Amino acid sequence: MGITKTQGFSFKINDLADILKAMGNPARLKILQFLMQAPASSCGEILEVLPLAQSTVSKHLSELKRVKLIKGKSKGNNIYYSLNVKTWDKVKDFLLTDIMLPREEEA
Repeated sequence: MGITKTQGFSFKINDLADILKAMGNPARLKILQFLMQAPASSCGEILEVLPLAQSTVSKHLSELKRVKLIKGKSKGNNIYYSLNVKTWDKVKDFLLTDIMLPREEEA
């Protein structure tokens, strides 16, 4: 009997695979791109740059929060989202070091 997809791999690899899987959606990539340029943005501000319904954007935000790529901070009735730099750095370090892609300054 074989092992499951995640058994036999380190926690780090499984964690990064989950994060990268969450990033593998055009709407989520656009959200991340937007938050890099406009940190502390509300769902309404994010909605303005996406051709999606509010409920769909909320689901994408929830998935990005689940893998800790973004953080949400409540202010009044709104939640303001920003990039979680710690997780983003973990992904960058993995791609630049463990996968050994050339760094931008070397390319």
